[in-house]
Amino acid sequence: MGAVAGPEIERLVQLLARLPGLGPRSARRAALHLIKKREALMIPLSSAMQVALDKVQVCKTCGSIDTQNPCTVCIDPKRDPSIIVVVADVADLWALERANATQGRYHVLGATLSPLDGVGPQDLTIEALVARAHDAQVHEVILALNATVDGQTTAHYITDLLQDANVKVTRLAHGVPVGGELDYLDEGTLSAAMRQRTLF
Repeated sequence: MGAVAGPEIERLVQLLARLPGLGPRSARRAALHLIKKREALMIPLSSAMQVALDKVQVCKTCGSIDTQNPCTVCIDPKRDPSIIVVVADVADLWALERANATQGRYHVLGATLSPLDGVGPQDLTIEALVARAHDAQVHEVILALNATVDGQTTAHYITDLLQDANVKVTRLAHGVPVGGELDYLDEGTLSAAMRQRTLF
């Protein structure tokens, strides 16, 4: 398909298409909407992105991103310092916070172990996690990692490293989701739910 706009607009479309969840057609619609709503959307968005570029940094304690270091979660006095919730990515941290699932503190690994993609232990913040787990205040490390091969491999690797720390290592439950119907679930989810059944 030939270009239908100048190179500046095409560049905007190409950059938007790199965002997760946006393909070329969605990116064109988003670019057109931004241009039409220049005063209400594009100028404030551009300003917010510049502020983020200048101020956003990685938390030296947990690895999250924020405009302050240590981050908002790490300095929150209402957080339970005895619990560390380990997540692969900041998006996972945000998901748990949206669900108001824990009052513990977090540790962001940056990814999960994936030998096929060349991601090894040295590419993650595992050493920092082990050091935090040896703190006398910490009593539990919750491995909130995806139920994928890479997520479970990472969980087993971390569990082995934490054997000499005086902490309880737990993981998220796997199985039937709230509101889930058995007929629509895959076999792996059903067998995990059956294996990890609890008292009623």
